[in-house]
Amino acid sequence: MTQQEVRLCGLLLQEHFGEVVEKVAVHLLRTGAQTLRGIAQETSTPLDLVKKSLCVLAQHGMCEFRRGRRGPAGAVEYLATSERILRILRYPRYIYTAKTLYGDTGELIVEEVLQRGHMTMSGSVKTVADRLTHNMEEGRSMDYSEVVTAFSKLVETHFIQRCPPVADVGAAPPAAGPGAQAAPAAPPSPADSHPERYTLPHVKLTGRGKRRHPSEESEGEQRGAKRAKMDTSESSGDTGIYWQVNFDRFHQHFRDQAIVSAVASKLDQTSSEIVRTMLRMSEVTTTPTAACTQPLSANEIFRALPPSYSITRPVLEQYLSLLVDDPMEFVGKSGESGGGMYVVNLHKALATLSRATLESVVQERFGSRSARIFRLLLRKRHLEQKQVEDFAMIPAKEAKDMLYTLLSENLVQLQEIPKTPDHAPSRTFYLYTVNPLPTARLLLQHCYKAVGNLMERRQYETKENKRLLEKSQRIEAILASLQASGAEPSQLTEVEEMITAPERQQLQALRHHVNKLDSSENQVDETIFLLESYINSTQTSR
Repeated sequence: MTQQEVRLCGLLLQEHFGEVVEKVAVHLLRTGAQTLRGIAQETSTPLDLVKKSLCVLAQHGMCEFRRGRRGPAGAVEYLATSERILRILRYPRYIYTAKTLYGDTGELIVEEVLQRGHMTMSGSVKTVADRLTHNMEEGRSMDYSEVVTAFSKLVETHFIQRCPPVADVGAAPPAAGPGAQAAPAAPPSPADSHPERYTLPHVKLTGRGKRRHPSEESEGEQRGAKRAKMDTSESSGDTGIYWQVNFDRFHQHFRDQAIVSAVASKLDQTSSEIVRTMLRMSEVTTTPTAACTQPLSANEIFRALPPSYSITRPVLEQYLSLLVDDPMEFVGKSGESGGGMYVVNLHKALATLSRATLESVVQERFGSRSARIFRLLLRKRHLEQKQVEDFAMIPAKEAKDMLYTLLSENLVQLQEIPKTPDHAPSRTFYLYTVNPLPTARLLLQHCYKAVGNLMERRQYETKENKRLLEKSQRIEAILASLQASGAEPSQLTEVEEMITAPERQQLQALRHHVNKLDSSENQVDETIFLLESYINSTQTSR
């Protein structure tokens, strides 16, 4: 756990759950497992607030609880999971992916489950149906069956899964504290120990979504309505069966999309469509940590290709041969039966994408000539300084400066190979090399720091213009209520003029800056995802 990760976790928790939850979680990240009273004493936080904070963290799967080190009779210990907290950064991408694949209904289902940590199927269906109905025209409403269909598709494709029972994670007895009641948010157990995680319960749901009444607009009444909706799960037949977002499945989809995009940019659209078909055929049967997909025969790939791509069998074989012979090695051949057995080399693909990311970072920071040296060391493994100058065709003085700059930034390593035991410099080879795994870890920490800086800048911009933003929100609320009541255009214009021209210009500039910061966060997160995937893939393939 590095300082940059702890800092980013604290910023994410403060933005989404408040300062108290952030204080408790950051303390757990820095100190490790702690008892309830230990957390309260060391953070100088009232016991009641610590309990509520732990409940929030456990609800969202960001905190584990387990038997104490003194055995069954000891106090329960709580442990924060940084990996799960950092997933908050990727929430918009999860929601957008669900919208792309399953429309507005899938988007709202994933959004509701992410916001609450875990939900029952009936509670999710009713909440999403009400939200969709509220945005429809007067007289129209969303049927529960349509939302159930979208929920079922998300489960069938493993984007949503059941929360494991308490017994599966070795949790403490119920009397241990508030965290023990948050069993549905415990981390998922392996598939063999939790075989029903993709089994849909028999839910009795009939009806349509309801519109919110004007009297329910206050925050307190909305909370009461939500609690009432959650209580209806008892009559729907899925009491105690909670569902959570399967982050590994989303990450698998992101990885597949990155591989398909890389093939399209390197070769052509037809090649990328063939790789996409292979990934789609094995997306459910391939585990997230597998080094390659399940072998697929050329016959199976040919039958699974979309009808819009009028590819004949001989042309498909030519494309598969081209993909196998390509230096990227995204596709490999594993046998000759069924017209040839082919796999997608997931680990090699992630290594290639990660290496391209490292090269682009070096080029952006130090220029194209430094990137040429870096790329050369990646391919040749070990080179002396004179060899670097010759192969890269760069003057000796410039090559020396670039190598030392990369060495000082820990992007290049220097390896000494002595000819004699005395390590005399005149009888020692000095070889420059690039170790991709430590370099990827280093760049990952830089990315965490960059996202933290972007979040702090966005919070600063919002705080500096807090008064103007509050005024704009009040006026927008007044305009919405006037439009709902059928006010005249002159009244609407009068309310709009309450914001002066300079204020309107300042608001526009602020929104532009905040949007740029948000977009930058998402772009850095894409780099973080690639580097994390490569590091995890390298560790599991060893």
